[in-house]
Formats: sequence, C-alpha cells, structure tokens
Amino acid sequence: MLSDTEHDLRRGFELLARVPYGRVATSMRALPFLASARHAVADGRLLLRMHRGYGYHLACVGSVVAYGADNLCAPAPGDVGQWSVQCVGVCELVEPTTAELELFGSAPHFADGELFDPVYLRVAPQLMTVHELRGGSAEP
Repeated sequence: MLSDTEHDLRRGFELLARVPYGRVATSMRALPFLASARHAVADGRLLLRMHRGYGYHLACVGSVVAYGADNLCAPAPGDVGQWSVQCVGVCELVEPTTAELELFGSAPHFADGELFDPVYLRVAPQLMTVHELRGGSAEP
C-alpha cells in the first residue's frame, strides 16, 4: 500500500504529464517571482525548459522552487474534473539526455522577438500537493 506521500507523488506526476506548461515560483532579489515553463516528467523528477535570454533560470538554480500546473481553464481529454498540482524541491541546471529532450517536443523559435535559447532545469520533488475538484460545473 502506498503512503500518502507516495500516492501524491505518483498522482502528481500522472497529472503533470497531461499538460505541457506550468509556472515556477522562487524569489529574485528577495521578492517573490513567477515564470512560465515547459515541463516533462522523467525518472521521478520534473524537468523544466525555459528561455535562457530572460535569465529567470538563474534565480531558480540551487534554490528551493515551487512548480505548479493545472487544468483549471482547459481540462484535458479524459479528465473527469479540475485539478492542480504543486511540486516543491531543489532546482538544478542540467543537460538533458536525448530521450528527455524528446519528451519536450519542438521548442519555440522565438521568445519576445529574440531567438529562443533553451535552458533545462531539474526539480527533485521533496513535496507534491494534488488538489482535485469533481462534480458541479467549471462554468462561472
């Protein structure tokens, strides 16, 4: 039988695999900071792809970050309700393997008018929180 922590990790990764993007939260210059990122799940860890040109990855590397993703606006096919996942862990800069790169699919060509320069991060989860809403309507 799985512990609650193991169940949340497994369920969190299962849900994260259903959507391609989320947001990473950390602090920059002692202020809270939130940035969008592409993610993939590999070997019990979360991989992130960001644009190097923004420099946001520098605030993440070596820090404890929170990464969140959800389907609150656009449930994926097969989703019964809405869900959100938050993963908290230490972030490190990585060079992904060829197999890990394939999980991301093609990268954008441009980010805010400049060539997209990918940088890859790995988050080793220390805490995974899953919230699921079922029943009712997602309509306001």
